[in-house]
Amino acid sequence: MTPGAEPRGAARPPGMLHVRFRAVGDTPVSAGEFEQLLRLLAQFTPMIEALPPDAALADVRGALRYFDRDAAGIAELVRLRALAWHGVRCTIGIAANPLLARMAAQEAAPGEIRVVPDDAEAVTAFLDRRPASALYGVGPATARALCAYGLDSVGRIAAAPPATLQRILGAKTGRVVYERAHGIDPTPVTPNAAARSMGAEHRFAHDELDPARRRRALLSLADGLGARMRASGQVARALTLTVRYADRSTTIRTRRLDGPTAHGPALTEAAYALHAALGLQRARVRSVALRAEDLCRAELAARQLTFDPADDKAHRIEAAIDRARARFGTGVLGPAATLGGAGPTPLPPGTKPSGPGAGRP
Repeated sequence: MTPGAEPRGAARPPGMLHVRFRAVGDTPVSAGEFEQLLRLLAQFTPMIEALPPDAALADVRGALRYFDRDAAGIAELVRLRALAWHGVRCTIGIAANPLLARMAAQEAAPGEIRVVPDDAEAVTAFLDRRPASALYGVGPATARALCAYGLDSVGRIAAAPPATLQRILGAKTGRVVYERAHGIDPTPVTPNAAARSMGAEHRFAHDELDPARRRRALLSLADGLGARMRASGQVARALTLTVRYADRSTTIRTRRLDGPTAHGPALTEAAYALHAALGLQRARVRSVALRAEDLCRAELAARQLTFDPADDKAHRIEAAIDRARARFGTGVLGPAATLGGAGPTPLPPGTKPSGPGAGRP
């Protein structure tokens, strides 16, 4: 064996960090705080993928020798600086790939750093007894399909032949689920600029079972995102929905919009479609978040012409509402479905309820 080389099968130091930020008191971080925390991570590595509204993925493998620390040592520096400089608590998962790092962060206690060693036995032990829904990308509908065949844990999924999973879930999904059940995730960290996206989150006071209340929360979030984009002169080409459940698992879905837009009803329609496609039924939802993705300047975006007078009227009403809010405050007008007792609980800091009453659930 070459001097200094690791023996075959030896654990290698992982270098992928999944960081979740929470303000003291377990409240969501604001958009401004999130930007500052991303800059904090950038002190250690340029390989940062923002996962709004409150998380980020960082590849620190290239920084280990420079800082003369392993990934856990760098994570500890991030945790201490976030708490000391910004009053924000970090929960950090460390592993060899984004899948395992994300799952480690989800399983960790608030403020904890959890490491999954990069060797086959440690990965198998980490995954074995977790429910099928704990795998990233396995939503309630996919989990129900797997459980119907007795594949209710990650260990059982990993033991199933790939052909069986492909018959149950389809060729592509079955192959991906099989790989993830074995802790395989080739997805790279894709550095992105937070300015290219804009998001907001709604946390329910209690785990929410009622789809109508979830739709009202989505209406407020979509309406608020539209108002913020219009105020900054931006439009979005895609919309991402993030749903967090009572068991800490997460489902994320993205939809390309028909055209670049900051129009509240168009964003609401896309949010409703994403929510309906999940087929949540009796899922216990802890929070929902929307993210406007792939932003660009409104004046540079092409707009589809329409001869529908109702559409033109809706845009004129929206512009009038924006002017009223600019003069009298953001709370002066809002979607009718979210006002009074019928609306969702107050939105976290950084989420502005706004926009016309179109797109009611």
